[in-house]
Amino acid sequence: MAEPTKPRLVCCIGDIHGFPTKLQNLWSNLESSIGTADFNTALIIFLGDYCDRGPNTREVIDFLISLPSKYPHQTHVFLSGNHDFAFAAFLGLVPQPPDGSEFAEAWKEYEENEEREGWYKGEGYENMHLQGRRWSGKIKAKFNVAKGMDYKGSIYDAAPTFESYGVPHGSADLVRAVPDEHKKFLADMVWVHEEDDVCIETGDGIKHCKLIAVHAGLVSNQDVKEQLKFLKAKDTRVPKVDSLSGRKNVWDMPKELSETPTIVVSGHHGKLHIEGLRLVIDEGGGYEHKPVAAIVLPSMKIVRDTDDSLAT
Repeated sequence: MAEPTKPRLVCCIGDIHGFPTKLQNLWSNLESSIGTADFNTALIIFLGDYCDRGPNTREVIDFLISLPSKYPHQTHVFLSGNHDFAFAAFLGLVPQPPDGSEFAEAWKEYEENEEREGWYKGEGYENMHLQGRRWSGKIKAKFNVAKGMDYKGSIYDAAPTFESYGVPHGSADLVRAVPDEHKKFLADMVWVHEEDDVCIETGDGIKHCKLIAVHAGLVSNQDVKEQLKFLKAKDTRVPKVDSLSGRKNVWDMPKELSETPTIVVSGHHGKLHIEGLRLVIDEGGGYEHKPVAAIVLPSMKIVRDTDDSLAT
């Protein structure tokens, strides 16, 4: 009698936000925790937000783009977070709207925020996606009350990203400073990733599920098929993509997914939250003193960069 097939290992890694040392420590801890053989063939899903807040976005992206050659038997998925999308938008790397409209047409919806957020008005702004302008802008307020910390340049805290490429915040020179391989990485990021068969340990044993990975989540009161179609197409007609940057409206699981057991895994929300098959993995939130975390399936084990006991 043949032995049952061992469930494939899936690691979902939360927001990194420009902290390369945290990323490297988490990566080492994942390998130590899982074991080299299983780790080397795992599916690794990065949940987005590689840039901003932390000290070295450039080094984080260097690490990520090195993985396919260093770990050729792993499968790597790089989701776009809202910060990464905005970075890509500033560099002119997001697709043009499929209806032929100009990005500028979508600015109007949020124009009352332009002065407060100090939207970018430098070289190349005329047909830039709104989030690129917000990302590279200069916010008037110095203190972010919601986060209890100073803003770093813009509403997105993008100044450290500019500086990691050797240019000042808000400088058009960033377009020339970012290496082509980093531009390719940012252009190739996906907005959603689906898997048909991912196993998860429950009180009743191993459960076979679909998996949908998306940075912020799915809008709970909208048709899932339509959302997935929109996300796969990377449709840039809208100035704000809820599944990348939403909050309350993407927190809950869409009811229709209860018909077929489906894991929905996200980062973005600045917390670790596991409720049934809804997984939110973002313990760090871009704070220096908080860990970068990952969840390993099927075991549901949480691994952090701070797990010193796992270090070799």
